[in-house]
Amino acid sequence: MFSSGKEIPSGFSFGLAASTTKPSSSNGLTTLTAAPTTSVPPAFGTTTLTRDDNSEVTNSSETREPKPQFTFLARKEWPKGTTPRKSSGKGCQNGGQLKLESPWRNMDWTEERRTSLMETITSYRPSCGEVPQARVLLLGPVSSGKSSFISSVQSVFNGRVTNRAMVGSFSSGFTKKLQSFNIRGKKDEDHTGLVLCDTMGMSEDGMTGLTLHDILSVVKGHVPEGHKFSPDQPVSASETVGYVKRPSLKDKVHCVAFVVDASKITTYPKGLSTTFKQLRKHISDLGVHQVALLSHVDQVCLQTAKDVTGVYESRTIQDVMGKAAALLGMSTSYIVPVKNYSSELDLDVNTDVLLLSAVDHILQYADLYFQDNAPQNKELKTVLEL
Repeated sequence: MFSSGKEIPSGFSFGLAASTTKPSSSNGLTTLTAAPTTSVPPAFGTTTLTRDDNSEVTNSSETREPKPQFTFLARKEWPKGTTPRKSSGKGCQNGGQLKLESPWRNMDWTEERRTSLMETITSYRPSCGEVPQARVLLLGPVSSGKSSFISSVQSVFNGRVTNRAMVGSFSSGFTKKLQSFNIRGKKDEDHTGLVLCDTMGMSEDGMTGLTLHDILSVVKGHVPEGHKFSPDQPVSASETVGYVKRPSLKDKVHCVAFVVDASKITTYPKGLSTTFKQLRKHISDLGVHQVALLSHVDQVCLQTAKDVTGVYESRTIQDVMGKAAALLGMSTSYIVPVKNYSSELDLDVNTDVLLLSAVDHILQYADLYFQDNAPQNKELKTVLEL
């Protein structure tokens, strides 16, 4: 192979310079940065090698001008122009959730916006002349926040936090009967064109709560005001006192608003999704539009609990919205987040804007019902079906 002979110059030598800075992590990730160093290549002594022709080749470590080397130094900060991967919902619950770069929905959080929304709701009247008020039915599991939403909306128009609806905090809830609440424009003024209807909570296990049959009876307008629901005694013409046999358009429900608890989205029984989807199909067959309210958003994101204006900048709430959409079987465009008044004693402009925006969202779909059922549209629909 090789034998002793002339020494030839050695080539370039590269190595990793020792760093006294230990790699650190940010959000569980370690960032490494290349930095040049001018340390002298290590000497390895002289090695004599012999070729097949018995000539020698020697490799020596002669002193040379230091060559650039590179070592990777850990740094805590993120390079300019990059951002760490944002955490999931748990990060937000611990107060560490990073906001999205831009809100996924735009909202005007001002006193002027609140006033504008109140005027819109106060002046609302159904586009169908024979119906004085739009009846909106709130549906959801027990303790989902239906009654709290009604109380919160009433509080906004009353100018102070009140709980006129019987709000329950127990798993069984309080509402057992059909109750209709008029929304008044201002204190002591006539009611608006909106009625919010509260009911017993929906059944999660198929054994308790409001049944599919009773819900559809309410939507069709057969159930009288104040009727007390019982899973053991379904609504019927023969057994229900005050049963409305031939309900008019004003007796029927014109929009359904499902209410689901953001803090329970992942713990609801699997069968509840099937119940929702089955119910939505039957309600759609009746020509009634549906929306959804995602309540208790302040309980899944502490950032939003501190400042509700960040609700549309929270990745956590955006993710929960997606889960709610899957649970209900509807697009997220039909779902709006809300924060109800619970322990507060005073109103908050931003909370009011979020609540009033939800009411405005509901009214838009209620009005679609009246457009679909206007006399001229109804006649046209009948002709097309023939």
